Amino acid sequence: MTTEVDTTIVDGYFGLMHNMSNANKKALIDKLVDSIKPEEADEPYKNLKESFGSFKSDKSADEIIEEIRSSRLFNREIEPF
Repeated sequence: MTTEVDTTIVDGYFGLMHNMSNANKKALIDKLVDSIKPEEADEPYKNLKESFGSFKSDKSADEIIEEIRSSRLFNREIEPF
């Protein structure tokens, strides 16, 4: 059912554009193609590249280690079945 509706919509738009000039059709094609491109198509690995690098902090290494260790939560209780 959905495929039939989609085809009907596409056919309807094509009927409207049938009498357009070739230049206008090409401009419309360009706009349609641009509308379906992912935003990060120019640099697909941008987020991956940004994930590498040094960690920047005003804290010393010992302070960071202590903060990590103090934030750990241990629950060594064994729950009965």
